Amino acid sequence: MRWMRAAGRGFLAAVLILTASVASAAPGEGRGDGRGPVTLATAGDLTGYLKPLLDDWNVRRPGEKVTLVELPDSADETRAQMVTDLRSGEGRFDVLNIDVAWTSEFAAAGWIAPLEARRFPLGDLLPPVVDTATYGGKLYAVPYVTNAGMLFYRSDVLAAEGERPPRTWAELERQSAEIAPRHGLGGYAGQFLPYEGLTVNTVEAVYSAGGTVPGAAGGGDGAAGDTAATRAGVDFLARGVRDGWIPREALTYTEEESRQAFQDGRLLFLRNWPYAWAAAAGAGSEVAGRFGAVPLPGPDGPGTSVLGGSNLAVSERARHPGTAAELIAYLTSEPVQRRVLTEGALPPVRAALYEDAGLVRRFPYLPALRESVLAARPRPKSPRYGQVSLVVQAVMHDVLAQRQTPEAAVRRMTAELEALAAR
Repeated sequence: MRWMRAAGRGFLAAVLILTASVASAAPGEGRGDGRGPVTLATAGDLTGYLKPLLDDWNVRRPGEKVTLVELPDSADETRAQMVTDLRSGEGRFDVLNIDVAWTSEFAAAGWIAPLEARRFPLGDLLPPVVDTATYGGKLYAVPYVTNAGMLFYRSDVLAAEGERPPRTWAELERQSAEIAPRHGLGGYAGQFLPYEGLTVNTVEAVYSAGGTVPGAAGGGDGAAGDTAATRAGVDFLARGVRDGWIPREALTYTEEESRQAFQDGRLLFLRNWPYAWAAAAGAGSEVAGRFGAVPLPGPDGPGTSVLGGSNLAVSERARHPGTAAELIAYLTSEPVQRRVLTEGALPPVRAALYEDAGLVRRFPYLPALRESVLAARPRPKSPRYGQVSLVVQAVMHDVLAQRQTPEAAVRRMTAELEALAAR
Protein backbone atom coordinates (compact mmCIF):
# COMPACT_ATOMS: atom_id res chain seq x y z
CA MET A 1 0.00 0.00 0.00
CA ARG A 2 1.79 3.12 -1.24
CA TRP A 3 0.41 6.61 -0.84
CA MET A 4 1.01 10.05 -2.38
CA ARG A 5 0.03 13.53 -1.23
CA ALA A 6 -3.32 14.88 -2.39
CA ALA A 7 -4.50 18.39 -3.31
CA GLY A 8 -7.79 20.11 -4.08
CA ARG A 9 -10.73 20.27 -1.70
CA GLY A 10 -13.63 21.97 -3.49
CA PHE A 11 -15.52 18.83 -4.55
CA LEU A 12 -15.37 17.11 -1.18
CA ALA A 13 -18.40 18.72 0.40
CA ALA A 14 -20.60 16.96 -2.13
CA VAL A 15 -18.77 13.71 -1.51
CA LEU A 16 -19.34 13.92 2.22
CA ILE A 17 -23.04 14.66 1.76
CA LEU A 18 -23.27 11.65 -0.54
CA THR A 19 -21.50 9.32 1.85
CA ALA A 20 -23.71 10.42 4.73
CA SER A 21 -26.75 9.22 2.82
CA VAL A 22 -25.07 6.08 1.49
CA ALA A 23 -23.73 4.69 4.75
CA SER A 24 -25.65 6.28 7.57
CA ALA A 25 -26.40 3.07 9.42
CA ALA A 26 -24.23 0.79 11.48
CA PRO A 27 -22.00 -1.73 9.71
CA GLY A 28 -22.63 -4.70 11.93
CA GLU A 29 -25.79 -6.63 12.64
CA GLY A 30 -27.57 -5.36 15.71
CA ARG A 31 -25.06 -2.54 16.34
CA GLY A 32 -25.90 1.07 17.14
CA ASP A 33 -25.56 4.04 14.85
CA GLY A 34 -22.57 5.41 16.76
CA ARG A 35 -20.97 8.63 15.59
CA GLY A 36 -17.74 10.14 16.79
CA PRO A 37 -13.95 9.97 16.39
CA VAL A 38 -12.40 6.92 14.77
CA THR A 39 -8.95 5.60 13.95
CA LEU A 40 -7.85 4.22 10.59
CA ALA A 41 -5.02 1.70 10.72
CA THR A 42 -2.96 1.13 7.59
CA ALA A 43 0.47 0.12 6.44
CA GLY A 44 3.00 2.96 6.29
CA ASP A 45 1.78 5.97 4.30
CA LEU A 46 5.01 6.07 2.32
CA THR A 47 4.13 8.85 -0.10
CA GLY A 48 1.94 10.97 2.15
CA TYR A 49 -1.14 10.50 -0.04
CA LEU A 50 -3.69 9.37 2.53
CA LYS A 51 -3.29 12.02 5.20
CA PRO A 52 -4.58 14.93 3.07
CA LEU A 53 -7.70 12.92 2.23
CA LEU A 54 -8.36 12.47 5.93
CA ASP A 55 -7.54 16.12 6.62
CA ASP A 56 -10.31 17.09 4.18
CA TRP A 57 -12.72 14.83 6.06
CA ASN A 58 -11.66 16.24 9.43
CA VAL A 59 -12.14 19.87 8.37
CA ARG A 60 -15.78 19.16 7.59
CA ARG A 61 -16.43 16.72 10.43
CA PRO A 62 -14.59 17.97 13.48
CA GLY A 63 -16.83 15.88 15.73
CA GLU A 64 -15.98 12.70 13.79
CA LYS A 65 -12.25 13.18 13.41
CA VAL A 66 -10.23 10.39 11.84
CA THR A 67 -6.81 9.65 13.31
CA LEU A 68 -4.41 7.87 10.97
CA VAL A 69 -2.38 5.10 12.60
CA GLU A 70 0.55 4.08 10.41
CA LEU A 71 1.91 0.58 10.93
CA PRO A 72 5.12 -0.82 9.36
CA ASP A 73 5.62 -0.76 5.60
CA SER A 74 5.89 -4.54 5.46
CA ALA A 75 2.56 -6.31 4.92
CA ASP A 76 3.62 -9.16 7.20
CA GLU A 77 4.51 -6.77 10.03
CA THR A 78 1.34 -4.75 9.53
CA ARG A 79 -0.76 -7.89 9.78
CA ALA A 80 1.07 -8.97 12.94
CA GLN A 81 0.39 -5.66 14.67
CA MET A 82 -3.25 -5.62 13.63
CA VAL A 83 -3.76 -9.19 14.83
CA THR A 84 -2.08 -8.43 18.16
CA ASP A 85 -4.44 -5.51 18.76
CA LEU A 86 -7.53 -7.38 17.62
CA ARG A 87 -6.75 -10.41 19.77
CA SER A 88 -6.06 -8.25 22.81
CA GLY A 89 -9.48 -6.65 22.65
CA GLU A 90 -7.95 -3.20 23.20
CA GLY A 91 -9.82 -1.83 20.19
CA ARG A 92 -7.29 0.83 19.20
CA PHE A 93 -8.30 0.49 15.55
CA ASP A 94 -11.81 1.25 14.25
CA VAL A 95 -11.29 1.02 10.47
CA LEU A 96 -8.70 -1.39 9.11
CA ASN A 97 -7.06 -1.09 5.70
CA ILE A 98 -6.28 -4.77 5.19
CA ASP A 99 -4.67 -6.82 2.46
CA VAL A 100 -7.38 -8.52 0.42
CA ALA A 101 -6.05 -11.93 1.47
CA TRP A 102 -6.73 -11.22 5.16
CA THR A 103 -10.47 -10.62 4.87
CA SER A 104 -11.49 -14.25 5.34
CA GLU A 105 -9.12 -14.78 8.26
CA PHE A 106 -10.26 -11.63 10.09
CA ALA A 107 -13.94 -12.40 9.43
CA ALA A 108 -13.67 -16.01 10.60
CA ALA A 109 -11.96 -14.86 13.79
CA GLY A 110 -14.77 -12.41 14.53
CA TRP A 111 -12.43 -9.41 14.43
CA ILE A 112 -14.33 -7.43 11.78
CA ALA A 113 -18.05 -6.72 11.55
CA PRO A 114 -20.29 -7.76 8.64
CA LEU A 115 -21.42 -4.85 6.49
CA GLU A 116 -24.72 -4.15 4.75
CA ALA A 117 -23.94 -4.51 1.05
CA ARG A 118 -26.71 -2.13 -0.06
CA ARG A 119 -24.92 0.77 1.63
CA PHE A 120 -21.88 0.63 -0.66
CA PRO A 121 -21.40 1.05 -4.45
CA LEU A 122 -20.55 -2.59 -5.12
CA GLY A 123 -22.24 -2.56 -8.53
CA ASP A 124 -19.86 0.14 -9.72
CA LEU A 125 -16.74 -1.85 -8.83
CA LEU A 126 -14.71 -4.28 -10.94
CA PRO A 127 -16.51 -7.61 -10.27
CA PRO A 128 -13.51 -9.71 -9.19
CA VAL A 129 -12.53 -7.29 -6.44
CA VAL A 130 -15.88 -7.63 -4.67
CA ASP A 131 -15.26 -11.33 -4.16
CA THR A 132 -12.17 -10.54 -2.06
CA ALA A 133 -14.36 -8.69 0.45
CA THR A 134 -16.77 -11.54 1.20
CA TYR A 135 -16.63 -14.57 3.47
CA GLY A 136 -19.29 -17.17 4.13
CA GLY A 137 -21.74 -15.37 1.86
CA LYS A 138 -21.48 -12.07 3.77
CA LEU A 139 -19.77 -8.78 3.03
CA TYR A 140 -17.07 -8.08 5.62
CA ALA A 141 -15.18 -5.28 3.89
CA VAL A 142 -15.35 -2.88 0.95
CA PRO A 143 -12.67 -2.91 -1.77
CA TYR A 144 -10.53 0.22 -1.65
CA VAL A 145 -7.66 -0.32 -4.08
CA THR A 146 -6.99 -3.27 -6.31
CA ASN A 147 -3.92 -4.75 -7.93
CA ALA A 148 -2.94 -7.42 -10.39
CA GLY A 149 0.45 -8.68 -11.41
CA MET A 150 1.77 -7.40 -14.74
CA LEU A 151 4.76 -8.18 -16.93
CA PHE A 152 7.06 -5.18 -17.39
CA TYR A 153 9.36 -5.46 -20.39
CA ARG A 154 12.10 -3.52 -22.13
CA SER A 155 10.36 -2.25 -25.24
CA ASP A 156 13.59 -0.92 -26.76
CA VAL A 157 15.34 -4.28 -26.49
CA LEU A 158 12.44 -6.24 -27.95
CA ALA A 159 12.05 -3.73 -30.78
CA ALA A 160 15.75 -4.01 -31.62
CA GLU A 161 15.30 -7.77 -31.89
CA GLY A 162 12.10 -7.50 -33.94
CA GLU A 163 10.14 -9.19 -31.15
CA ARG A 164 6.84 -8.51 -29.37
CA PRO A 165 6.16 -8.92 -25.64
CA PRO A 166 5.72 -12.57 -24.72
CA ARG A 167 2.21 -14.00 -24.60
CA THR A 168 3.18 -17.50 -23.49
CA TRP A 169 5.65 -19.07 -21.09
CA ALA A 170 7.58 -20.53 -24.02
CA GLU A 171 8.09 -17.08 -25.53
CA LEU A 172 9.09 -15.65 -22.15
CA GLU A 173 11.63 -18.42 -21.59
CA ARG A 174 13.13 -18.10 -25.07
CA GLN A 175 13.44 -14.33 -24.96
CA SER A 176 14.81 -14.41 -21.41
CA ALA A 177 17.36 -17.11 -22.25
CA GLU A 178 18.43 -15.84 -25.69
CA ILE A 179 17.79 -12.10 -26.01
CA ALA A 180 18.58 -10.91 -22.48
CA PRO A 181 22.23 -12.13 -22.47
CA ARG A 182 22.91 -10.43 -25.81
CA HIS A 183 22.08 -7.11 -24.15
CA GLY A 184 23.84 -7.80 -20.87
CA LEU A 185 20.55 -8.25 -18.99
CA GLY A 186 19.07 -10.74 -16.60
CA GLY A 187 16.07 -12.52 -18.05
CA TYR A 188 13.04 -12.59 -15.76
CA ALA A 189 12.43 -11.81 -12.11
CA GLY A 190 9.54 -11.69 -9.71
CA GLN A 191 9.38 -11.60 -5.94
CA PHE A 192 11.09 -14.78 -4.77
CA LEU A 193 12.28 -14.06 -1.25
CA PRO A 194 10.35 -16.25 1.22
CA TYR A 195 7.53 -13.86 2.18
CA GLU A 196 4.03 -13.13 0.91
CA GLY A 197 5.42 -12.12 -2.48
CA LEU A 198 6.70 -15.66 -3.06
CA THR A 199 3.24 -17.02 -2.26
CA VAL A 200 1.74 -14.63 -4.81
CA ASN A 201 4.22 -15.57 -7.55
CA THR A 202 3.72 -19.28 -6.86
CA VAL A 203 -0.07 -19.11 -6.86
CA GLU A 204 -0.05 -17.09 -10.09
CA ALA A 205 2.06 -19.73 -11.81
CA VAL A 206 -0.16 -22.53 -10.51
CA TYR A 207 -3.39 -20.74 -11.48
CA SER A 208 -1.98 -19.89 -14.92
CA ALA A 209 -1.25 -23.58 -15.52
CA GLY A 210 -4.79 -24.50 -14.51
CA GLY A 211 -3.79 -25.91 -11.14
CA THR A 212 -5.02 -25.30 -7.62
CA VAL A 213 -3.55 -24.53 -4.25
CA PRO A 214 -3.70 -27.97 -2.67
CA GLY A 215 -5.84 -28.54 0.37
CA ALA A 216 -6.42 -24.85 1.10
CA ALA A 217 -8.01 -24.62 4.52
CA GLY A 218 -11.55 -23.40 4.90
CA GLY A 219 -12.89 -24.10 1.45
CA GLY A 220 -10.19 -22.47 -0.63
CA ASP A 221 -9.25 -24.41 -3.74
CA GLY A 222 -10.05 -27.86 -2.42
CA ALA A 223 -7.82 -30.80 -1.69
CA ALA A 224 -7.04 -32.01 -5.21
CA GLY A 225 -3.81 -30.06 -5.50
CA ASP A 226 -1.33 -32.78 -6.50
CA THR A 227 -2.11 -32.59 -10.21
CA ALA A 228 -0.08 -32.28 -13.39
CA ALA A 229 -1.25 -28.67 -13.75
CA THR A 230 -0.12 -27.70 -10.24
CA ARG A 231 3.23 -29.37 -10.82
CA ALA A 232 3.57 -27.53 -14.14
CA GLY A 233 3.13 -24.17 -12.40
CA VAL A 234 5.75 -24.97 -9.78
CA ASP A 235 8.11 -26.37 -12.41
CA PHE A 236 7.88 -23.19 -14.51
CA LEU A 237 9.58 -21.15 -11.80
CA ALA A 238 11.97 -23.93 -10.74
CA ARG A 239 13.06 -24.39 -14.34
CA GLY A 240 13.80 -20.70 -14.68
CA VAL A 241 16.28 -20.78 -11.81
CA ARG A 242 17.76 -24.09 -12.88
CA ASP A 243 18.26 -23.00 -16.49
CA GLY A 244 19.48 -19.52 -15.57
CA TRP A 245 16.89 -17.28 -17.19
CA ILE A 246 15.73 -16.36 -13.69
CA PRO A 247 18.86 -14.86 -12.04
CA ARG A 248 19.71 -16.41 -8.68
CA GLU A 249 19.84 -12.89 -7.27
CA ALA A 250 16.07 -12.77 -7.80
CA LEU A 251 15.69 -15.25 -4.92
CA THR A 252 16.43 -12.28 -2.63
CA TYR A 253 13.90 -9.92 -4.24
CA THR A 254 10.81 -8.37 -2.73
CA GLU A 255 8.75 -5.86 -4.73
CA GLU A 256 11.21 -3.05 -4.15
CA GLU A 257 14.44 -4.91 -4.95
CA SER A 258 12.90 -6.28 -8.13
CA ARG A 259 11.55 -2.87 -9.13
CA GLN A 260 14.96 -1.31 -8.59
CA ALA A 261 16.67 -3.99 -10.67
CA PHE A 262 14.35 -3.31 -13.60
CA GLN A 263 14.51 0.45 -13.16
CA ASP A 264 18.33 0.30 -13.13
CA GLY A 265 18.29 -1.48 -16.47
CA ARG A 266 19.37 -4.91 -15.23
CA LEU A 267 16.38 -7.00 -16.34
CA LEU A 268 14.58 -7.71 -19.58
CA PHE A 269 11.35 -8.77 -17.84
CA LEU A 270 9.82 -8.17 -14.42
CA ARG A 271 6.66 -9.38 -12.76
CA ASN A 272 5.45 -6.64 -10.41
CA TRP A 273 2.41 -4.59 -9.40
CA PRO A 274 1.41 -1.47 -11.37
CA TYR A 275 2.94 0.89 -8.79
CA ALA A 276 6.32 0.12 -10.39
CA TRP A 277 5.30 2.05 -13.52
CA ALA A 278 5.61 5.49 -11.96
CA ALA A 279 9.12 4.88 -10.66
CA ALA A 280 10.32 3.28 -13.90
CA ALA A 281 8.97 6.24 -15.87
CA GLY A 282 10.34 8.88 -13.52
CA ALA A 283 13.44 10.99 -13.32
CA GLY A 284 16.62 9.03 -12.74
CA SER A 285 15.25 5.80 -14.16
CA GLU A 286 17.52 4.07 -16.66
CA VAL A 287 14.51 2.72 -18.56
CA ALA A 288 12.24 5.79 -18.71
CA GLY A 289 10.49 5.84 -22.08
CA ARG A 290 11.89 2.41 -22.95
CA PHE A 291 9.53 -0.04 -21.29
CA GLY A 292 5.94 -1.27 -21.36
CA ALA A 293 3.61 -3.53 -19.40
CA VAL A 294 1.26 -6.32 -20.46
CA PRO A 295 -0.76 -9.02 -18.69
CA LEU A 296 1.21 -11.97 -17.37
CA PRO A 297 1.76 -14.78 -19.88
CA GLY A 298 0.66 -18.37 -19.27
CA PRO A 299 1.41 -21.77 -20.79
CA ASP A 300 -0.66 -21.21 -23.94
CA GLY A 301 -1.75 -17.58 -23.73
CA PRO A 302 -2.58 -14.99 -21.11
CA GLY A 303 -1.89 -16.13 -17.58
CA THR A 304 -3.76 -15.54 -14.34
CA SER A 305 -2.72 -13.02 -11.73
CA VAL A 306 -3.84 -13.09 -8.15
CA LEU A 307 -5.75 -10.08 -6.93
CA GLY A 308 -3.80 -7.72 -4.77
CA GLY A 309 -4.84 -4.47 -3.19
CA SER A 310 -6.63 -3.70 0.04
CA ASN A 311 -10.09 -3.70 1.57
CA LEU A 312 -11.54 -1.43 4.24
CA ALA A 313 -13.15 -3.19 7.20
CA VAL A 314 -14.79 -2.09 10.45
CA SER A 315 -13.47 -3.60 13.66
CA GLU A 316 -15.99 -5.58 15.66
CA ARG A 317 -14.99 -3.34 18.58
CA ALA A 318 -15.27 -0.05 16.68
CA ARG A 319 -16.21 2.78 19.04
CA HIS A 320 -18.35 4.58 16.46
CA PRO A 321 -19.38 2.13 13.72
CA GLY A 322 -21.68 4.61 12.00
CA THR A 323 -18.83 7.01 11.35
CA ALA A 324 -16.58 4.10 10.40
CA ALA A 325 -19.02 3.03 7.69
CA GLU A 326 -19.36 6.58 6.37
CA LEU A 327 -15.58 6.91 6.20
CA ILE A 328 -15.42 3.76 4.06
CA ALA A 329 -18.14 5.13 1.76
CA TYR A 330 -16.18 8.37 1.42
CA LEU A 331 -12.92 6.61 0.56
CA THR A 332 -14.65 4.48 -2.08
CA SER A 333 -16.63 7.34 -3.65
CA GLU A 334 -15.91 8.23 -7.28
CA PRO A 335 -14.10 11.55 -6.67
CA VAL A 336 -11.82 10.04 -4.03
CA GLN A 337 -11.19 6.92 -6.12
CA ARG A 338 -10.10 9.20 -8.96
CA ARG A 339 -7.62 10.80 -6.56
CA VAL A 340 -6.45 7.36 -5.49
CA LEU A 341 -5.22 6.93 -9.05
CA THR A 342 -4.15 10.42 -10.05
CA GLU A 343 -2.42 11.36 -6.81
CA GLY A 344 -1.61 8.00 -5.30
CA ALA A 345 -0.81 6.04 -8.48
CA LEU A 346 -2.86 3.21 -6.97
CA PRO A 347 -5.31 1.15 -9.07
CA PRO A 348 -8.86 2.17 -8.13
CA VAL A 349 -11.72 -0.29 -7.73
CA ARG A 350 -14.33 1.68 -9.70
CA ALA A 351 -14.70 0.17 -13.17
CA ALA A 352 -15.57 3.38 -15.05
CA LEU A 353 -12.21 4.97 -14.26
CA TYR A 354 -10.41 2.36 -16.39
CA GLU A 355 -12.30 3.61 -19.46
CA ASP A 356 -11.78 7.32 -18.85
CA ALA A 357 -9.88 8.62 -21.90
CA GLY A 358 -8.03 11.29 -19.94
CA LEU A 359 -6.85 8.82 -17.33
CA VAL A 360 -5.74 6.32 -19.99
CA ARG A 361 -3.62 9.01 -21.64
CA ARG A 362 -1.98 9.74 -18.31
CA PHE A 363 -1.70 6.11 -17.21
CA PRO A 364 -1.26 4.08 -20.41
CA TYR A 365 -1.11 0.78 -18.57
CA LEU A 366 -4.76 1.02 -17.47
CA PRO A 367 -6.26 -1.10 -20.32
CA ALA A 368 -3.76 -3.91 -19.67
CA LEU A 369 -4.33 -3.63 -15.95
CA ARG A 370 -8.10 -3.82 -16.40
CA GLU A 371 -7.63 -6.97 -18.49
CA SER A 372 -5.41 -8.43 -15.79
CA VAL A 373 -7.81 -7.62 -12.96
CA LEU A 374 -10.83 -9.04 -14.77
CA ALA A 375 -8.97 -12.33 -15.36
CA ALA A 376 -7.43 -12.45 -11.87
CA ARG A 377 -8.40 -14.69 -8.98
CA PRO A 378 -8.25 -14.19 -5.22
CA ARG A 379 -5.72 -15.99 -3.09
CA PRO A 380 -7.22 -18.95 -1.21
CA LYS A 381 -9.99 -17.87 1.13
CA SER A 382 -9.00 -19.42 4.40
CA PRO A 383 -9.48 -18.58 8.07
CA ARG A 384 -5.87 -19.75 8.40
CA TYR A 385 -4.53 -17.87 5.41
CA GLY A 386 -1.37 -16.77 7.22
CA GLN A 387 -0.44 -20.41 7.81
CA VAL A 388 -1.37 -21.39 4.26
CA SER A 389 0.97 -18.72 2.95
CA LEU A 390 3.83 -19.83 5.21
CA VAL A 391 3.54 -23.39 3.91
CA VAL A 392 3.62 -22.23 0.28
CA GLN A 393 6.62 -19.99 0.95
CA ALA A 394 8.62 -22.69 2.72
CA VAL A 395 8.00 -25.33 0.09
CA MET A 396 8.61 -23.04 -2.87
CA HIS A 397 11.80 -21.65 -1.35
CA ASP A 398 13.22 -25.18 -1.25
CA VAL A 399 12.18 -25.71 -4.86
CA LEU A 400 13.82 -22.52 -6.11
CA ALA A 401 16.96 -23.31 -4.12
CA GLN A 402 17.04 -26.65 -5.98
CA ARG A 403 16.72 -28.62 -2.72
CA GLN A 404 13.52 -30.33 -3.79
CA THR A 405 11.99 -31.35 -7.09
CA PRO A 406 8.68 -29.81 -8.18
CA GLU A 407 7.03 -33.22 -7.97
CA ALA A 408 8.18 -33.82 -4.40
CA ALA A 409 7.37 -30.24 -3.45
CA VAL A 410 3.77 -30.45 -4.63
CA ARG A 411 3.29 -33.71 -2.73
CA ARG A 412 4.69 -32.05 0.39
CA MET A 413 2.59 -28.91 -0.07
CA THR A 414 -0.54 -31.00 -0.57
CA ALA A 415 0.06 -33.04 2.57
CA GLU A 416 0.82 -30.03 4.75
CA LEU A 417 -2.11 -27.95 3.54
CA GLU A 418 -4.55 -30.83 3.79
CA ALA A 419 -3.39 -31.39 7.37
CA LEU A 420 -3.88 -27.68 8.07
CA ALA A 421 -7.38 -27.76 6.56
CA ALA A 422 -8.33 -30.72 8.76
CA ARG A 423 -7.53 -28.93 12.03
